[in-house]
Amino acid sequence: GYFFVLPFVIVYFAFQFYPTLYTLALAFTDSKGFTGLSGNYKFVGGVNFLRLVTDKYFWGAVENTFIMWGWNFIPQLGVALILSIWLSDSRLKLKGRGFFRAVIYMPNLLTTASVALLFRSLFGYPLGPVNQFLQSLGFFAEVTREDGSVVQEAFNFFRYVSASRGIVAFIQWWMWYGHTVIMLMAGITSINESLFESALVDGANSRQTTWYITLPLLRPMMLFILVTSMIGGMQMLDIPFLLTDMRGAPDFKIRTTIVYMYNMAFQGVNDYAYAAAICIGVFVIIFALALIIFFGMQDRSELKRARAAKLAGRIAK
Repeated sequence: GYFFVLPFVIVYFAFQFYPTLYTLALAFTDSKGFTGLSGNYKFVGGVNFLRLVTDKYFWGAVENTFIMWGWNFIPQLGVALILSIWLSDSRLKLKGRGFFRAVIYMPNLLTTASVALLFRSLFGYPLGPVNQFLQSLGFFAEVTREDGSVVQEAFNFFRYVSASRGIVAFIQWWMWYGHTVIMLMAGITSINESLFESALVDGANSRQTTWYITLPLLRPMMLFILVTSMIGGMQMLDIPFLLTDMRGAPDFKIRTTIVYMYNMAFQGVNDYAYAAAICIGVFVIIFALALIIFFGMQDRSELKRARAAKLAGRIAK
């Protein structure tokens, strides 16, 4: 048994455990550039973390990350709920459910880098397909020149903050809503069928069955999806990185925390120590938010029953 486990242990310690410890140790140094990685650095204590707490660019990246994740997650969960309920409802008798599930999930199989480059080309300025389509319908952007004259030209989508964030959020939604649909369908199919049969016998319609049976019993699955989506959103890199100038333009408003970490580590001064501190900071934020979400979405009735049972056990003793 140990012989078969050994390859996993070796790979885990080489590519997961050791890099994690090295990142933690690096955050307490002044390592910069390749000379720093070779050991030419000194320990500086918590200087990098003090800098992180007061770094307005880091907190701006955190804000950007949550805005784009929120724009993506809310419609993602809403659309996925509707589709999963439709595809799981036997009373609708939908044909080709397997085909629709496969089509919905297919965007998740694409690499994020290729999708980012595809959308960069689609919304390209001035001759991207989207711009050509809008111009054929008579839609143009109006630009005021220095002399006060107004001219019409193609839309430069990546010059506008809301448009850039919207494109990033749409790509994230398009790529991941299929995965959410599959997860919710798995949660729905795990619900005891006798509950739906009893509701049908009692005269409940589809809306009542969904509201009083499906949604309450999907709480654990939705909690899991919320936490994992939040973790993935905080690690967003490929799409905002490749969509514009690799620094989060325009005005750094699509620069996520991981893009900022990459900029600090591998562009400019190669500040590996501060980039490591950013990684630790992101982990702390994710961990704190995961705890808040977990305890905030717990079923209060179950907690009350557990406390009552514990209290009864103490009284019995």
